[in-house]
Amino acid sequence: MNLSFLPPDMNWTCEPCGEKLQPGIVELQYVGSVFKVELPVCPKCGKALISEDLAIGRMLEVELLLEDK
Repeated sequence: MNLSFLPPDMNWTCEPCGEKLQPGIVELQYVGSVFKVELPVCPKCGKALISEDLAIGRMLEVELLLEDK
């Protein structure tokens, strides 16, 4: 199961490449666990955008759960 964390507006551009970000599947790894999530990704360089809300919200919750194991 893939989780989708696409922003409401996909009007984002990769600063170094100048390419419009597109939805893409990204593998995130943390403490030996791997998660496949859908994020905005640059089609040229492959870098993904992780919003501040996602980083300090949902991802922080997952980090704390994994560290408690």
